[in-house]
Amino acid sequence: MENKRTCLYDKHVALGALISPFGGYDMPIQYSSIIDEHQAVRNHCGVFDVSHMGEVRITGPDAERYVNHIFTNDITGAADGKIFYGMMCYENGGTVDDLLVYRMGENDFFLVINAANIDKDVEWMRGHLEGFDVKFDHCSDYYGQIAVQGPESEAVMEEVLQLKCSELTFYTTKTIEVDGETIIVSRTGYTGEDGFEIYGSHDFIRRQWDKLIDSGRCKPCGLGCRDTLRFEVGLPLYGDELSAEISPVMAGLSMFCKLDKPEFIGKDALVQQKTEGVARRVIGIELEGKAIPRHGYPVLQDGKQVGEVTTGYNSISTGKSVCMALVDTAASKLGTPLEVQIRKKTFPGVVVKKKFYDKHYKK
Repeated sequence: MENKRTCLYDKHVALGALISPFGGYDMPIQYSSIIDEHQAVRNHCGVFDVSHMGEVRITGPDAERYVNHIFTNDITGAADGKIFYGMMCYENGGTVDDLLVYRMGENDFFLVINAANIDKDVEWMRGHLEGFDVKFDHCSDYYGQIAVQGPESEAVMEEVLQLKCSELTFYTTKTIEVDGETIIVSRTGYTGEDGFEIYGSHDFIRRQWDKLIDSGRCKPCGLGCRDTLRFEVGLPLYGDELSAEISPVMAGLSMFCKLDKPEFIGKDALVQQKTEGVARRVIGIELEGKAIPRHGYPVLQDGKQVGEVTTGYNSISTGKSVCMALVDTAASKLGTPLEVQIRKKTFPGVVVKKKFYDKHYKK
């Protein structure tokens, strides 16, 4: 099956991007270099094509009740414009996907899901519609999406794109009427920096991309640095730190699972995991030296394998070799000495917090 392409694909090719498959799409991995683009977002401003993400709109009398039924976080009575992060879980507590839920209005919710999971998520969500009076609108094909990220992002949004957004606080959203269409702007991102995400028609998104690139104030960024940026601030990636086998409790994301709200899918399993404990946990490890731990590398304790690396890098912002890893709970305590096997050698490390670099969000 051929990979899909986003509405900005031709722009990436014209900019000389390195293109590679990701989540069923041909996506830009880098333009100049991952380090260069990473530093642009940490210090100035970068723009990402995230049009591969999926979007679903849930409206109707039971919209809030339905979203609460499939979502681990609690959206009850939230103010319009509020955004929630959380997961959808299987009955056994395993993760269907992690996602954002935007409350657009009363009984009107906009869900943003991961590209690689769109078909699976939509099928799963549709499979749980019975008993709810809602309209389910799968609108991934309509929306293009760009993320403008970094400490200068607010100025770039307002001055280059003429999109007023300074009043938005972190994890809030609004709609704006532009060029005869309603676009969605939110103060969200996946980088650990202040930033915005813009959803609109393909034509609208193409025009915004051109303005940003032409301004010289915003560096085009690929999925390579999207991964290094999210990883440094401890944000999970589905398929690495969350999966059908890795529950939110195992991933250390219980704060996004409101176990005191009424029934939701997977609640009983998560309550049990929280009460009785889990066999494995996702942790952070800092290694001595510069060896780079990669996904799947074995994690050892006293020569015996106790887990494997989920994501690892030589952190661009800190210069340290660090990784996240799924390990036996007995080996997960902060300060525990562990080793990572990289090819035929083992490198000593220690369990640290998963946040290797501090986030810089605008509160």
